Amino acid sequence: MDPQTIEREALGLPPEDRAKLAQKLLLSLETLSTEESEQAWLVEAERRARDLDSGDVQPISADEVRKKARARLR
Repeated sequence: MDPQTIEREALGLPPEDRAKLAQKLLLSLETLSTEESEQAWLVEAERRARDLDSGDVQPISADEVRKKARARLR
């Protein structure tokens, strides 16, 4: 089926169905492969390690993070 036919049929759907389809199509563009995702997390982990090593940020214990999160949820 060619893109024009798909578009024409999609535009004939009820608004709710078009919205669901649009969301799925947009999300499909944002999906990273496993390799891309792992690479992105590696870059982020290295950045965070550099920030900690340089003293630009201070570590926070998991207990402290939980306390702050619970306080915000109240």
